Amino acid sequence: MTTEMEVKGGASAEGVEEESLLMEGVAVLDFDMLCSTVAMQAHKGKWGKVSDDNEEENLVSQYQNGGGVFRLWEGEIIYDCFDDQRVALQSTCCPCYRFGKNMKRAGFGSCFLQGSIHFILAVAALCNMLAFIFTRRRCFLYLAIVFTVSVGTYIGFYRTLIRKRFNIKGSDSSFDDCVYHLICPCCALCQESRTLEMNNVQDGIWNGRGDTICIGIGTASTKSPECLGMQKDTNDS
Repeated sequence: MTTEMEVKGGASAEGVEEESLLMEGVAVLDFDMLCSTVAMQAHKGKWGKVSDDNEEENLVSQYQNGGGVFRLWEGEIIYDCFDDQRVALQSTCCPCYRFGKNMKRAGFGSCFLQGSIHFILAVAALCNMLAFIFTRRRCFLYLAIVFTVSVGTYIGFYRTLIRKRFNIKGSDSSFDDCVYHLICPCCALCQESRTLEMNNVQDGIWNGRGDTICIGIGTASTKSPECLGMQKDTNDS
């Protein structure tokens, strides 16, 4: 009996040691933290590995404290606007509703109020343009231009607020945000909607996707049994 117990004890000790060795090569990164690292590297204009241990620890500390996290827009503003067909259809057919939904998610007022302001400005621009077509009076053309610029400026202003509130990297110019909504307003609305919905933003709070990614590094600060299973499967194969 004693010999059998010693054999079992030795086998269990070997299993624990093997598990600890496997866990040392695996780390779990939150998806938002990974995007933050990518955004910072892109913002610096260079790509590289975070090799300095102090720099990595500072990045993790900033992320856990809720500060210093940089994020990215979900997809390109034009090429990826049809990734979510529901959002693309709403942004094209009823942009005032889509804009109101975005403002409610980002915490910038109610959906009805923001959607109504967008609707009034857009209708005023359209009515003045139609009036100019039928009457050929330049005053209506000037009013149509003024209201059109007002719509782009108003929505672009809130795009800037979204970008600053959630530390979204991209264009750091408020002028560019307004230009996006003047040239391709539907595509800009799609990009904002995708970013807010895919990252589960509710009432101005960025909840994130909640995804985790397993990577192999020298020392792991975060452990995950699921990642260990993946590592074992890889070694077995």
